[in-house]
Amino acid sequence: MSKPLSDPREGRPGLNRRTLFAGASTVGALAAAATLIPRAQPTAVTPAEPLPAPERGGGYSLSDHVKQYYKTTQI
Repeated sequence: MSKPLSDPREGRPGLNRRTLFAGASTVGALAAAATLIPRAQPTAVTPAEPLPAPERGGGYSLSDHVKQYYKTTQI
């Protein structure tokens, strides 16, 4: 046989001290984190100036990066 409940609130989920403090601390932590996160500010993007066209045609230029690549391919 089941035991009758002495308190009518017993067995029902409710707002107790533990859940109240847990909720309050969660809200406080979220508020603190929101103030510490920097806000994203839109930045103006300036387009880079295109390189001048080569005098003798073609678009190949022997840059330092290409020279380094050629050094790595030598046997």
